[in-house]
Amino acid sequence: MHRSINLIAAIGLALGGALGMAGAMVTQQNVQAILWAIDGSGLVMAAALLATKYFRAGHDVVAGGFLVFAIGEGVIMLSGPAAGLAGSIPAFAAGSALWGTALLLISIPGLFATPIRILGIVSAVLFIVTAARIFWGEPLAPTSTPLPTYAYPVLVATFAGWIWTLWREADSK
Repeated sequence: MHRSINLIAAIGLALGGALGMAGAMVTQQNVQAILWAIDGSGLVMAAALLATKYFRAGHDVVAGGFLVFAIGEGVIMLSGPAAGLAGSIPAFAAGSALWGTALLLISIPGLFATPIRILGIVSAVLFIVTAARIFWGEPLAPTSTPLPTYAYPVLVATFAGWIWTLWREADSK
């Protein structure tokens, strides 16, 4: 059963990372919306499964982090893909703040390898800064540069580290 959870979560993280990055690069709003809707669904699914997995294993803070990540992604999905870039800014700010919080909860405990934890903390800081700037009144869209655009590759690298951890765990059993 744990191997199935790891596989499904890894697929969700991979889809989320790949399609999220692709959505940030396309300019057609309808294509972007579909890519981000699939990306968000995969990430919510993966984060919910990982929250359950780590809660059962007694890693409550990490489990809580994945739960907060799922909520943050859900907030972004609430209006993000359908509302377009300008309409998604408030939900993106709230979701970014939750992503940052979640990444800290997941990355500060010593569960994952140090490089993965460092990537998670850097990603958390970038998304917290993004959220703070939007809450301060700066209209940063999800595709604004340098932030949040430069935060996405760090987030996806964090996902790759989580996927690597899941695969490595599955191989050792």
